[in-house]
This record gives sequence, structure tokens and C-alpha cells, in this order.
Amino acid sequence: MKIVVIGGNGLIGSNIVSRLRLNGHQTVAASPRTGVNTVTGQGLAEALAGAQVVVDVSNAPSFEDRAVLEFFETSSRNLQAAEAAAGVEHHVALSVVGLERLPDSGYFRAKLAQETLIKASKIPYTLLRATQFFEFVEAITNSGVDGNGFRLSPALIQPIASDDVCAVLADLAVGTPVNGTVEVGGPDRFPLDELARKFLASRGDKREVIADIRAGYFGAKLDDRSLVTDADARIGPTRFQNWLSRASAATS
Repeated sequence: MKIVVIGGNGLIGSNIVSRLRLNGHQTVAASPRTGVNTVTGQGLAEALAGAQVVVDVSNAPSFEDRAVLEFFETSSRNLQAAEAAAGVEHHVALSVVGLERLPDSGYFRAKLAQETLIKASKIPYTLLRATQFFEFVEAITNSGVDGNGFRLSPALIQPIASDDVCAVLADLAVGTPVNGTVEVGGPDRFPLDELARKFLASRGDKREVIADIRAGYFGAKLDDRSLVTDADARIGPTRFQNWLSRASAATS
């Protein structure tokens, strides 16, 4: 089976490419680095020729509201046209849990627009919505910098190891299209401020984290449902504390 991974040289994409190749699939890592650009359309037809499956894990270079919306809309339309011409049988895309619950986030609005285009296409599809990656906890923590400390919401968050997300994506890519949405999240839920304290402690960082229900999440207001999965979601096996221990060992 030929599978094209859009965004195939990034954190998620390179992992999926490796998994699929180990399982014997002809897998193409498509990205601007390899001459494939979904915004301009460059290299798309050549990359998708003979492909049965496309896995889209690409991300916008800018998260500014208008730029991120334009990226996902333009990229999706170009990709759908190329897939239709190539006879692609299954489109798999990575999305984010809770898109409808955070309308104040420009990024979430853009991802929701991407999902809408995928659903409207005639190409069979599977959407995987994942919670926030462990690898992004540092950036999430830093988004709450307030003077010499941090001010973060105590709303629940259910982070997941990116490797666990990749395992699910690789599985979905070789399966039958569900023409719907699958959710995946980590095994534990934490108040966001508590998660930040765990992360900072692993770095020996003693700066204070203040819980503030008014604190935003990249411009959006949170509650305990915003960033967690529904009851029927798949659950990744890796716990945050175990991931932290391995990450700390790798950098020591």
C-alpha cells in the first residue's frame, strides 16, 4: 500500500513514516523539505500518484488568526483536488480534542474549518482528534508567564505522549475509513496549573505557579470539559510522570 504523509518530516509525521515503513508500506514523507507544498500545490500530483491513503499531519507556519485559517483552508482544498485526481481511497487527518468548546481560539477555529472541508469532500475519511502532547507542556506552561512566576487555569487537561498518538494514526491509516471522528487522550487528567508544577519540578525550576480561573489558554477561556476527551475515546498508555523521567534522563 502506498501511503503519503503530509507533514512527513515533523515530530508526528516522521514517527508515522517510520512506523508504516517498518510494517512494509510504501510511504512517502511529503513536506516543503521534500518539494511538496500543499499551499502552492507544488509537487502534490507527483507525490500522490498511485497512493491509496493520505495522512495529513501538517501544521501552519503561523498561528496568527487569519494566517492559520488561510493555511488550513487552502491546504485542504489543494490536497482534496490532488487526492481526487489520484484516486486516493482514504484521507486521515490529525485534529484536536475540543474544537467546538474553544471558539475564542483562532487556531481551533481554523482546525474546525479544516474538519468541515474534509467532511464535505467525497473522499472517505477518518479524523483523529488528540489532546495536547506532552512535548507541548513546556510551551503551555510558558504561555502563563506572569512576572517571576506563572498564572494558569486550574481547568482539567488530559495530555498524551505524541508517540501514542502516532501509534493510533498509523493504525487508522491502514484501516477502513470510519467517515467520522476518533478521539485519543492520555491516561490521566490534571488541573493545568498542577501539570505545570510537575513539569517545572522535573527541571528543578522553583518558580511559583498560581491557579487562576480567569487565566486564558492562548486567548481562550477554559473549563473542565474544554481539553479532555469524551468517554468513548482511545487512551494512550504512557503516563506523564514516566515520560518526564525518560525525557530528563535523555537530557542529563
